[in-house]
Amino acid sequence: MRADVEALDIRDVTANWVNAIVLQAQIDDRIKALADLAHTPLFFGRLDYLHAPGAELAEGGEGEQFYIGRRHVHDAEGDPMVIDWRAPVSQPFYRASKADPQDVALRRRFGYTGGQLTAYEDEHLSDPGEAATVSKLLQQEIERPRVGPMRDIVATIQPEQDEIVRSGLSGSVCVQGGPGTGKTAVGLHRVAYLLYAHRERLARTGTLVIGPNRSFLHYIEQVLPALGELEVKQATVEDLVSRDGLEVRGTDPAATAVVKGDARMAEVLRRAVRSHVTPPTEALMVVRGSRRWRVPAYELEEIVAELLARDMRYGAAREALPQRIAHTVLVRMEQAGEAPDDRVQDAVARNAAVKAAVKAMWPAVDPAKLVLRLLSDAEFLAAHAEGVLTAQEQELLLWPKPWRSVRAAKWSAADLVLIDEAADLVERTHSLGHVVLDEAQDLSPMQYRAVGRRCTTGSVTVLGDLAQGTTPWATGDWARALAHLGKPEAAVEELTAGFRVPREVIAYASRLLPEIAPGLAAVSSVREAAGSLEVLQVDDLGAAVVDACRASLEREGSIGLIAADARVPELEAALREAGLAWLSPGEETTAEVRLTVVPASLAKGLEYDYVVLDEPAAIVAGEPDERTGLRRLYVCLTRAVSGLTTLHAAPLPPALTA
Repeated sequence: MRADVEALDIRDVTANWVNAIVLQAQIDDRIKALADLAHTPLFFGRLDYLHAPGAELAEGGEGEQFYIGRRHVHDAEGDPMVIDWRAPVSQPFYRASKADPQDVALRRRFGYTGGQLTAYEDEHLSDPGEAATVSKLLQQEIERPRVGPMRDIVATIQPEQDEIVRSGLSGSVCVQGGPGTGKTAVGLHRVAYLLYAHRERLARTGTLVIGPNRSFLHYIEQVLPALGELEVKQATVEDLVSRDGLEVRGTDPAATAVVKGDARMAEVLRRAVRSHVTPPTEALMVVRGSRRWRVPAYELEEIVAELLARDMRYGAAREALPQRIAHTVLVRMEQAGEAPDDRVQDAVARNAAVKAAVKAMWPAVDPAKLVLRLLSDAEFLAAHAEGVLTAQEQELLLWPKPWRSVRAAKWSAADLVLIDEAADLVERTHSLGHVVLDEAQDLSPMQYRAVGRRCTTGSVTVLGDLAQGTTPWATGDWARALAHLGKPEAAVEELTAGFRVPREVIAYASRLLPEIAPGLAAVSSVREAAGSLEVLQVDDLGAAVVDACRASLEREGSIGLIAADARVPELEAALREAGLAWLSPGEETTAEVRLTVVPASLAKGLEYDYVVLDEPAAIVAGEPDERTGLRRLYVCLTRAVSGLTTLHAAPLPPALTA
């Protein structure tokens, strides 16, 4: 298929050089999408139907056989050899069961090692004499060692996951999933499915995956290309709200960040933007040729009041104002016997006197300058925060030392979100067709609003775990979060079956749930492999960590050493002295270097075959409050796929010793 595309000759089929460039770019993208992946087989399953799909289920009907794979593959004549996993005919591969065979006689799973077919396994779903069994190949695929970036899960998608993946484009979905339930993979595969089912529409409107940090995005970036989807953009919330010339150079105390992230700031900004509108104090005189046309102040005031009442965006109303004034002048011209047309109205709208009046009544607003003034000028802030923020909250917002200019200011991440909100009040933000928001529990209400602006005319897949909220402003309620996002109607689905974290490990971590997320259901591991869990009290943490890393490296797979951010330099020095090489989060593991040193603040979303966890008490102490610290610890405890070794010198949190 790739060779056929490479052999295309477009010299005589394009009208001009522009068409040729566009067509060649499309051909290049198609060639990239058809790239071979050495360790990724073209098919992973087979379905034998009792009857041809779509045919009447009558006795003696002819059955049909389909190979299921990551991509559609056809032969030289164009006949299908492998069916895309997203096609409707592939759906029973994930959903059919002994209880509901869906007209499937046989489901076959193929096992691969290094890209070579090594095993297969059959289930005769329509045979009442065969007992239902747990697929060994499925278990092996789930438990296969993790080396390198996150991989696709098309061979292991479970029925409850498939329902979310195949849900329609028009509806928004929120997936609450504990560690190891596959929520991130489900979200990414939902994007791949939507691109398959609604390719033309999403090609026009665009898709976006939003992750918590660059390390996480690097970890997941190969999933969609492996499925042939190359056009999906990835970003962090900070990327979304970044503006030319402004960069994050400052940080906020936790209490200040909480206020800046509060949804009430949207009302403060709305008031501040609209405060620039000034009612006219004198009549407007428009001169055209030998005639003078007077618009009295009260009429100008009515026009301004009407535009304010319509609650239009500030910039759109500012553009409408000169046309409204010009229309009033044209009415006077018609009353005087003239017959002006649209060209005259446009000319009046561009008249110097009209432009000067608009500038006085409805001046342009620079979002960054507006936020700079709010955070620098106590009187300006108080005027627009009255009845919205308390005096103490206003005091938290004000910079100790006002910055002289937008360029000189040391903006924080929360400041850029405020600027983004102000910018949307002035001019509408471009909306995409579909947005995936991962680790959503950590966003502030204002960050939710920033994401929501990017999908006002599209849909969203929200992924998160309330128990893993590790910011002081983390949400404790999906209904509230979805309201801030502008998608209150989104369906909330909960994944509680764990496929990644061993049952001993998840049970140990779940002891923290009553304190960090009361009422949230614990994840139930469905893995047969028990995994390993060691909790050791030691005297010399540095030496014990080095020994534990050495022991883990004797096993197959990736190793993650997770520690409180403040302890990372000390542990890196110990590893260096011991002659052990390591990687930073986001760097791809290799056969030579399989150990990654992970600060606790960056652990979320990552996974390793074996985890060495250093000093839980230090991880808890590294956060602004105990609940956030325990949530951070919960995240760190649940990064292991096969085994966890926890080392501590200080006492463990009480919940872990119960």
